[in-house]
Amino acid sequence: MTPELTSLTLAALLQVLQLCLYSVAGQAQLGTKTALKPRDDTPVLTGTPGRIKRALDNHFEGLLLFAIACIVITVSDQSTPLTTTCAWIYLAARVLYIPAYVFGWVPWRSLIWAMGFITTTVMLFSILI
Repeated sequence: MTPELTSLTLAALLQVLQLCLYSVAGQAQLGTKTALKPRDDTPVLTGTPGRIKRALDNHFEGLLLFAIACIVITVSDQSTPLTTTCAWIYLAARVLYIPAYVFGWVPWRSLIWAMGFITTTVMLFSILI
């Protein structure tokens, strides 16, 4: 398996971990009864559980572009030291983004997010060059 696919797999497992964290935090705030009901009226999480949810949503958005980059690089056999480094930086940024968002690390949260976005963009451009 390429380093890019390894980092993609670890990023997906990170998303699983985030989903579990969100579920626990959401149930702690709203109660199990609310968690078991249909989502006709979506409850709004506030405070830490709300930030956990928004960090998770952000990961869903970023993971799509990262997955495209990793898959195209692997399928087209274009893995390079640059794409490998970018993939690992992306993963590190996503790991750091969770506490940065949850604990409100300003301006670090935005800088960490930017690192993940920039490395993904570099990977995508490297495919075309």
